[in-house]
Amino acid sequence: MSEHHQICIIGSGPAGFTAALYASRARLDVVVFEGHQPGGQLTITTEVENYPGFEHGIMGPEMMDVFRKQSHRFGAQSIYETITSVDTSTRPFTLTSDRDKTYTCDSIIISTGAAAKLLGSKGEQEFMGFGVSACATCDGFFFKNQHVYVVGGGDTAMEEANYLTRFASKVTILHRRDEFRASKIMLERCQNNPKIEFMVNTTVDEYIGETLPSGLRKLTSLKLRNTVTNEENIVPADGIFVAIGHKPNTDLFKGLIDMDETGYIQTVGKSSYTNIEGVFACGDAQDSVYRQAITAAGSGCMAAIDAERWLEAQHG
Repeated sequence: MSEHHQICIIGSGPAGFTAALYASRARLDVVVFEGHQPGGQLTITTEVENYPGFEHGIMGPEMMDVFRKQSHRFGAQSIYETITSVDTSTRPFTLTSDRDKTYTCDSIIISTGAAAKLLGSKGEQEFMGFGVSACATCDGFFFKNQHVYVVGGGDTAMEEANYLTRFASKVTILHRRDEFRASKIMLERCQNNPKIEFMVNTTVDEYIGETLPSGLRKLTSLKLRNTVTNEENIVPADGIFVAIGHKPNTDLFKGLIDMDETGYIQTVGKSSYTNIEGVFACGDAQDSVYRQAITAAGSGCMAAIDAERWLEAQHG
């Protein structure tokens, strides 16, 4: 026997929790499937300083706990399961989880987020948030007057490097080839920036660091390898930003929901509507541009309001 809810939110994070908050305050029956990373990408972020309302900053996991509790206060429920299949061919919609449980709902809000593509080199996960980052706008501020590295050869890497020169004393762009995918103007902007230097035909084989007396980890150096000669060398590093792109967590909806070539869900105009009536998308699953906690939360609010109005129209 499947369990029925008015709105099923697939994914958590700022988008999912904000959608849950708004929908539950509208007296709708809401569940949030928190999936394999409850709280989303912010749970692997150390300090968040750019979210309004937290004057002295807040740790990412703590912030997501606050979001979760706030939505629960109005009746939203969290289910710690991952949705593995979605059937929108009949109404109500049917969802199946990794525990072989089925759920039905009148409306779906997709907030599955996106994940930064990483190198997968040794020590990467260990020092993530402790010198290794995938978001310059989130963490650049912490590297004032320090030497940081950026990995990548596309526009994202050039944008991150340029942005980081506001804080860092020196930025070194590492790229595994000697040709860049970046647009000419973005590349020239970096080449003309006196704070930026390039190391081509270079990749990171290992992130090296130490554990401080406080128990926190800290990145101290990188083991680099020349992709042509295979020669290795260790260089000191205060921080490194991996900028080789993001992948939206939308594989579940392939062939069902309209997406762009990368997999970002395409919503209608400035709304959260997808090509399927009653299915809405918010957060990084449909935002390839801003990818910030605050913009994700804003789009979560939009999805909840869109879903609420759509449900009202169905029963009107």
